[in-house]
This record gives sequence, structure tokens and C-alpha cells, in this order.
Amino acid sequence: MNLRDLKYLLAVAELKHFGKAAGHCFVSQPTLSSQIKKLEEQLGVTLFERNNRSVELTPVGEAIVEHARLCIAQVDAMVQTAKIHQDPLAGQLRIGAIPTLSPYLLPLIYQPLKSAYPQMNPIFSDEVTQMLEMRLTNHEIDVALLATDATGKGFGEIPLFDEPFWLIHPPNHPLHTQDVITLTDLRELDMLLLSEEHCLSRQIVEVCQLDGPRRRDELRAFGLETLIQFVSNGLGCTLIPALSVHGGRMTGSGVITRQLDSGEAVRRIRLVFRPNFPRRHALEALAEVILQNLPNTVRCLA
Repeated sequence: MNLRDLKYLLAVAELKHFGKAAGHCFVSQPTLSSQIKKLEEQLGVTLFERNNRSVELTPVGEAIVEHARLCIAQVDAMVQTAKIHQDPLAGQLRIGAIPTLSPYLLPLIYQPLKSAYPQMNPIFSDEVTQMLEMRLTNHEIDVALLATDATGKGFGEIPLFDEPFWLIHPPNHPLHTQDVITLTDLRELDMLLLSEEHCLSRQIVEVCQLDGPRRRDELRAFGLETLIQFVSNGLGCTLIPALSVHGGRMTGSGVITRQLDSGEAVRRIRLVFRPNFPRRHALEALAEVILQNLPNTVRCLA
């Protein structure tokens, strides 16, 4: 048994397809299948139930996959510890971010991060909060940029900034001529929301105290761009994070963007990580670059 075979095992377990797993591992399917078979023979158990349409883990296979994941994580930790001894800021830093943040924050920090720490190799991905927390737990990413509290989940966190919500509404909306918009005004609007996978939806519901007919649940969208198109077509209003307005991104979108007269309509962005993650200096360096490159539409917590 070796680490290569354990990686093959994890690939099949996650992709549930031998051909896709072989491509992911850059080997031929016969090679991967043969190594999985040898692993089963060595352990004396069947790891996968196979048929022409699906590949599923057996109960014992599920238990062994968890051990394999821990083994690979420990080996990765050994490699990272050795690298830290040489340079704590060198090597890969796998950074996940929620989809309502990554398109707006990551372009602001990528080049500054590479310029400040050329030895660091940041690898970015975006997924909803639940998936990012799972990937953190499974050691598939090193740190996540989230907008929800990590307390009670076994994670550490570095608070970064408070990001206000802005209102967007159609050009012909009655609020267009109103100078100040309050939370009370929001509660009277037909509010469009993202799908329930997004923490932003729950935050908007809480901020606006939405209930009943004022929520356009029949028009749930998975991405902010879809919501903006709904608003531009006069189907309702919504709240969007301040960074999505930065740099004139809403210009030509057919919607009106408005600041709110409220300090409560905000979300807190934080770096979330496993408490035993060995490269704390790399996380602090990332936090520093983020804070140094934020626009004045958000409130830094440093």
C-alpha cells in the first residue's frame, strides 16, 4: 500500500467513475483499476460496488476512505512543515471563497499578493459556504473567505472587514426620487433572492425581515448576475454586496444602485481555517494584502 494507491482510492470515491478518476490522476483507466483491485486484495475487502451505470462505496469502503483521507492529510502536513522550516510563505496556499465574494475581491488582491510574496503560489476556487467548510475539514483547501461565523465548527478565523449591502432597483422605481433609503423602506419592496445555498440570501432575509408575499421566491437565482438581470427587467429589487458595485461594475447594467442609511445592513468577511493549520504566517500575510487593497466602500476591521 502506498500514497499513490490511496490517492487513486480518493479520486474514485469522490468522482464515482473510474474513467474520470483516471483522468484526474493522469493515469490510464486500466492502471487505476488494477491498483484499486490490488488494494482490495491487500485489505481483503471490497471497496466499491460496480455496475455498468454507477460506482458506489461499500460501507467498509467508506470507513477506509476516511482513513485514507487522514493519511494523505498527514503526509501533506509533513511536507508543509518542512517547507515552513525553509520559508513559511513559500508554496501553495489553497484559498476558497464564496461566489458572492470571489469575483469582486480576488481580482483586487491577486497581483498585489504575487508581488508582495512571489514565492507563494495562491490557488483560488469558489463554492458555497457548506462546500467550503466541508473542503476545509477534508484538508482540500487551506483557508476559506466566508461571510458567516465559524464559531462552534472547530475552525479558527481572522475577521477582515464589514461589507455593507447596497440596494439595486429598476430605473423607474418610486425609490428613485427618494434621497434616503432605510431598512423600513426595504421591508416594503418585492425582494429578489439567491437560491438557498447562498448565505447571502439568509442575510438579506434577516436584514429586511422579509416574510410572506414580499419575497419573490419563484424567481430564485444561483448567481448575482441573474438577479441583476431580473432587476433590470423590472421584476423586483435586491441587495448586493458593496464590492460588487466597486469600479463601476453596475454601469450599463440597467439598474440603479443606492447606498442604505443603516449600519446594520452589512456582512462580516473573515478568513476561516483549521486551528492546527501550520502556516499561520501565510494566513496573516494574505489577510494583510486583503486589507491593504480594499476600496473605501467597506469597513476594515484591522
